[in-house]
Formats: sequence, C-alpha cells, structure tokens
Amino acid sequence: MTNNSSGQLALTGGTPIVTAVPPVWPVVGEQEVQWMEQVVRSGKWSWMGEHEEAFSSDFAEFLGSKHFLCLSNGTVTIQCALQAVGVEPGHEVIVPGLTWVATAQAAMDIGADVVLVDIDPETLCIDPAAIEAAITDRTKAIIPVHLYGCMTDMDAIMDIAARHDLKIVEDVAHQHGSRWNGKAAGAIGDAGSFSFQQSKVLTSGEGGGISCSDDEVYETSFCLKQVGWTPGPESRPGNRYGHNYRITEMQCVLLRGGLTRLPDHIRTREENAARIRTELEQMGGPLQAVRRDPRVTCQSYYAMTLKFDPELAEGVTRDQYLEAAGAEGCSLGKPYAPVYSNPLLNLYDRTSPIPYRDPARVQNYAELNLPNTERAVADTAALLSHVYLLGDSEYIGQLLAAVAKVNDNLTEIKRHFASAATE
Repeated sequence: MTNNSSGQLALTGGTPIVTAVPPVWPVVGEQEVQWMEQVVRSGKWSWMGEHEEAFSSDFAEFLGSKHFLCLSNGTVTIQCALQAVGVEPGHEVIVPGLTWVATAQAAMDIGADVVLVDIDPETLCIDPAAIEAAITDRTKAIIPVHLYGCMTDMDAIMDIAARHDLKIVEDVAHQHGSRWNGKAAGAIGDAGSFSFQQSKVLTSGEGGGISCSDDEVYETSFCLKQVGWTPGPESRPGNRYGHNYRITEMQCVLLRGGLTRLPDHIRTREENAARIRTELEQMGGPLQAVRRDPRVTCQSYYAMTLKFDPELAEGVTRDQYLEAAGAEGCSLGKPYAPVYSNPLLNLYDRTSPIPYRDPARVQNYAELNLPNTERAVADTAALLSHVYLLGDSEYIGQLLAAVAKVNDNLTEIKRHFASAATE
C-alpha cells in the first residue's frame, strides 16, 4: 500500500487518504466517434444495420454462443427469452430474492408467477438448495442471476434443471465475459439476458441482448423484438406475436467500440481484485473479499463483492463502516433492497399485475422474509464498483490504505456515531 493508515479520520475532520483521481466511466474511443458520424450521415439508424449485425456476430463469437441479438434494454430481454424458451401465463419462474427488480418484473409482465427464493449468504447468488425446495408442478424456468462479482453455481443449477425438465434463462447483466469452467455466462443455460445500461461493463447507455444456441429460441426472440419479422436476409413476417424492442445503430456503434476494450478491462479488474483480496486478507479486519469459486475461470466484475463481519467490527455497523471509508475517499456501495420489499417496486400498487392474480396461487410478497437476503442487505454485503477496479496501482493502493485506516480506528468511529446519536 502506498499510504500509511495513521492520522485523524476524515470522518472527524482529518485528511482523506485517497487523493488520486478515480477512473471515469464510460470509456469512449476515437473509433466510435468516427463511426457515429458515419451512421448519423448515412440515415441508417435502425432495423438491423451494419453495426448491429457486426456487433451481434462478434459478441456471439466472444461468448461462444451460436446466436446473439440486440434489443432495447435488459428487461425486455428477460421477457423475450422466457417466452422463447416456453414460459407461458400461469407458469412459475424461480428468481433470487436479491436482484434488480427487473428480473422479477420481466417474468410477471408476461403472466408468469414469480417465486422468490433465498441466496447464498456469501456470493449473494441464488441458493440451489432453495431452488430445489421451491419447485412445483407449475415450475417452468429458473433465472440464475450472476450478481455483482460472483457467478451462480451453474453445475448445481443445470443438474436441477435436467432432473426437473426446467428451462434456464441466465441473467448476465453483471457478468459480460465471466466464464464457468471455461464456458461464458449466458452460453450455459437455454438463453442468456444481457443489459448494456449506462453502469454496465459493456454499455451503450441503454440496450440489451439475448444469447442462445437453439435456432427456435433465436427465431422466437427475434420475432418478439422485431415486430414479428424473422431473422436473416430473407426476413419475412413470421406469423408470430411481435413487439418493437429494437436497438439503434448509434447504440451498436458504442457496443462495438466497447467490445474491443472489454478483454483488457476484464484483465485489469481481475488483477486489481486479486490484489485487493490478498491485501484485505493480510490486514485482517471486518471487511474481506468473498470466496472465489475455483470453477469461475474468468470473473467480469460489475462490482467486487465484499463481506462485512459485524463480530470483528468492535460495535461499528456496516453502514457506519462504509460511511467512514467513504469519507476517506474509498466509496463502497450496498446491495439492492430485497425484490419483495424494494421501494421502487410496489408489488401491490394498482399498476402491478399482482393484485389481479389469484392470491392463493401467488407468493405472499408482503410477508416474505428470506433470512440470508435480509442479513446481506442490512448488515453484511458491501460492493466496490467495477469503475474503481480499473484504477492504476497508486489508486488501488490508496483504497486499501483507506480501509486500513478505518480498521485501525474502529473505536473512534463507534465513539463518533454514539456522540452524534445523543446530540
């Protein structure tokens, strides 16, 4: 580490440890600027243009998937992928209780009943044992979400799917380029759903995509997104129900440029995450990196998943610890709220599909409590954004020095917050 941890806490008026400028996001190259001008001048702004075709082909090759198609965002990709693999109204879809709300919304919005189950307390990904316990005769599909900086146990999930004849739609919004035993996230299950929203490691501001290797899944997904037209040079009305979920050529220009940088970005994040994991372990303290499953042969971090142990924090809570680290310039985030209690998703509002379904058939989200999910959200989970993982050696060293300074001053942090509470 490049800075020592001595000195007064920034939380109480001292000088912050982190002085290096953090990386910026998104990253843009000159090639995208040139392509963008060409596209704008061409007038070919949508409907399977040159850049959409090129990116779809290149990203399919990157994933090792037979097909890839671009859509307007990473929510409709889940909808279309679920429909393409055979999910119909009344089917049940199993979803982790900790994910972005759109994972569940997408299934609800096509008429499926979402069954939320608990997570692994360390990786924050869906717990295979909880999946097994939730399967009924109406279960049709599972959505394993590769969340933040960890992959779901795909060996266990594929085994469950095979034994119960279930479909797998991977939510890969956080994992562009991650690999499980050498196989890309999104190319393991029946289909993969990607988001290219502004915060993602491969971004076009908004946008999404579906990966698959089954021709029928591909054609159905394509018809759903392309107002009923089939894919290919002989495109024709496919006699299928369709929506307009198209992406634009301008977005695909950004994706093509971003894809050229993605392998280097993955490598940089992997190297920095390995350093952080090692140095956190060496310094001890309540904040540690979560375990890395040896079957994850490449990890593309949307965020590095960290675990806070309250028993090692001398009475300092997770939120107090993160506030102290943030004051030092080490900005650590918290996970999403549980899907069933997220304030952005009022499941019982009149605009939700839930009030209009048979309450005897649908999970009671208002009374649901998944203990691992609740504890992670309230007390133990912390996140380091992928943006910061692109930092240079000096910047990463300063982040680690900030954590060390906080660790060395836990008593002072506890005293500060106790004093503030009495004022």
